[in-house]
Amino acid sequence: MTGNTDRINGGALASKPAGGKRKPLLIGIALFFLLVAAASTSLYELVFSKREKTDDAYVGGNQVMLTSQIAGTVVSIHADNTQLVRAGQEIIRLDATDADLAVLRAKTQLAETVRQVRQQFLRVNEYTALVAKRELELAKAKEDYNRRFPLLADRSIAIEDVEHARNTVLITEAELNIARKQAAAARAFTAGTTVERHPSVQKARMDFKLAYITARRHAIVAPVTGYVAGRSVQVGQHITPGMMLLAIVPLDQLWVDANFKEVELRNLRIGQRASIVSDLYGSSVVYHGTVIGMAAGTGSSFSLLPPQNASGNWIKVVQRVPVRIALDPQELAAHPLRIGLSTIVTVKTENRNGPVLAMVPNTQPLYKTAVYANLAIGADRIADAVIRENTGSKSGFAKDPTEAPDQD
Repeated sequence: MTGNTDRINGGALASKPAGGKRKPLLIGIALFFLLVAAASTSLYELVFSKREKTDDAYVGGNQVMLTSQIAGTVVSIHADNTQLVRAGQEIIRLDATDADLAVLRAKTQLAETVRQVRQQFLRVNEYTALVAKRELELAKAKEDYNRRFPLLADRSIAIEDVEHARNTVLITEAELNIARKQAAAARAFTAGTTVERHPSVQKARMDFKLAYITARRHAIVAPVTGYVAGRSVQVGQHITPGMMLLAIVPLDQLWVDANFKEVELRNLRIGQRASIVSDLYGSSVVYHGTVIGMAAGTGSSFSLLPPQNASGNWIKVVQRVPVRIALDPQELAAHPLRIGLSTIVTVKTENRNGPVLAMVPNTQPLYKTAVYANLAIGADRIADAVIRENTGSKSGFAKDPTEAPDQD
């Protein structure tokens, strides 16, 4: 019994040093995990809580659909998919035979109208001279009547001659009234205007300009600079206004639509900075952007078939809201992107003073083109030449409505 007791006591005494070594080790491990937890908490509070990140983000951009403003048959195509086109460059040419004839017809109609209006201006002088003639005839007829009427008293003249003189006075007065009305009508047609500014000439001039512009629209030009995509038009195809022919993508006007979860939106504000990494270049290229707006609803709300959550088998799904991020143009020029590419977006949310929604409406055009403003160039010059050739005046137009044209 004494031997067993010594062995038990000896074993207990031998185990004490081992327990003493484990205790500091456990304390060290606990301290390590406490430090890791504290570091993780600090890292989250100082860094990750001030950032929102998503990989549900894609490059977006404008797709300018090229359509025709008139109907016609395609005779040539000057650009294909992947090719660069400049604003104002001719892309498609339509058969313009009918349009050229319409321009000639309108030009001829303008010349004819100018000549007709010029005749109306000349009739003012013609009717003015006719009025003066009728007034002289009326004065002469009255003198004849007044000279013959006293001779009736002594029967020195036949009564028929006096009646004839009186009838001549009445007829001449009627003719004078007709001449005055004709002169008034002629003056009303030309009053306060000149040949070039006459409404009839202006209408014919506008018809000519419209035919001229229609003829120029047979050359379909690129409204913006970009790259051709989705060409569907073919040579010989008859197209109608509004038919989509191809798309032009300006790759210098791209942005990123980042779809954040609804629980991630509370700290997002307009104006916050963002960093973007695309799958195309990887982490070696980082784009810097700015939050410029948030969509007015979730993506599912604007889908073709919005979900009906009133059904009995409803399952809650976390919704996402598109957030638009503008890219730095210089970075975009150095490393071009494509529409639809996947990206990873990280928004820095330290500054939360900005608005959640845009508070001021935009008053300036975001995108515009000036290529269609040049369609009428040349029309006025041709119209002026036509009017000048048909007015008969050296200066081209009469200075006064009643001015007689220069004699050749």
